[in-house]
Amino acid sequence: MTAQKLMTGFPSPAEQQVSLENWRRPPFNRWAFHHVREILPTANIRRGTGAPLALPAGNRKLGDVGFRGPDGRDRTLAQMLEESTTDGFIVLQRGQIVAENYFNGFTESEPHIVFSVSKSVSGTLAGILVEKGQLDPDVPVTRYIPEVAKSAYGDCTVRHVLDMTVSIDFVEDYLNVDGPFARYRDATGWNPIYDPARLNDLRNFLSSLPRDRHPHGERFYYVSPNSDLLGWLIERAANRPFTALLSEHIWQKMGAEYDAYVTVDRFGAPRTAGGICITLRDLARFGELMRLGGAIGGKQIVPAGWVKDILQNGDPVAWQKGSMAKFLPQGRYRSKWYMVGNETNAYCAIGIHGQWIYVDPASEMVIAKLSSQPLPADDAIDHLLLAGFDAIARSLRN
Repeated sequence: MTAQKLMTGFPSPAEQQVSLENWRRPPFNRWAFHHVREILPTANIRRGTGAPLALPAGNRKLGDVGFRGPDGRDRTLAQMLEESTTDGFIVLQRGQIVAENYFNGFTESEPHIVFSVSKSVSGTLAGILVEKGQLDPDVPVTRYIPEVAKSAYGDCTVRHVLDMTVSIDFVEDYLNVDGPFARYRDATGWNPIYDPARLNDLRNFLSSLPRDRHPHGERFYYVSPNSDLLGWLIERAANRPFTALLSEHIWQKMGAEYDAYVTVDRFGAPRTAGGICITLRDLARFGELMRLGGAIGGKQIVPAGWVKDILQNGDPVAWQKGSMAKFLPQGRYRSKWYMVGNETNAYCAIGIHGQWIYVDPASEMVIAKLSSQPLPADDAIDHLLLAGFDAIARSLRN
């Protein structure tokens, strides 16, 4: 079934209907990922009234870059985009557009869900609150949220949450339909609830997560609820809604062109780990903000020290002991951003089903990619994309 045959007619035929039950599965995700607001409750992230940050077309255009993938096959950029079920793809060099493509009926004015790229957005916002003295990364989580005292978060610090080094008994299994991860999605409102016993909410779920046996800080362990807890920490620390804070401190100041939005649970708690929806160009603007050390248009928006800390820190020992060391063997993780560990000091934000921000400082390049890949996690595609992004960066350095 092609995306063009989804959600046509009033009402749509049953076989074309996208619903809360099927929205993350192919082929329905190809429509759903850029129509999330029509499926789930959301809260708006205002762009404000200022002029958007200009993204002019560059004099240089990105040609048909060729590269050899990790599987030994030669590919063009166009083949990579098709193979990875791309909805939108943009490449900036020095803030100018050198490539921009839209597929699958997706348009430049539509917000698209970025899944775990949301974590990087949330971690960046946290840095602003740290600079303002509202959030201290070195204090216990319970300083802000005493409700989680009996959970895994009861004796960890905010820094453990930021760096995914909380000792927590939770398995991030996207395809499990009845385990802890499924109950987590129930609590976020991302699944239909047929059994009243499964009715929950995000904050209550976070407060119930059990601790693991090893010490906090010992190893990197990727757990999405940590980043929803970060959203709760941000709101408690500033005593304001996450959406208002993100709008005021980043979205308005960086020159976003469109409002963004975030999915919320039945009590309005934002899904800051994976529910933010952003247009392609605004995602690229956010990446450009990071590339420029947190400053755009002569204004320091994200503290330069926070960006520097992201790029220079992150515990390599904890990473090597962790759950993703095979993915990025020389990598690190800091404040919700991945350090790739290559010779150009590239770094990135990654979301399931193929969402990316990739920054290559050496070529002054930012890539933003929005996708609707069939599988939530696909290691072969991820390694293919890293090879492709590196090939693009090399072509722009020549």
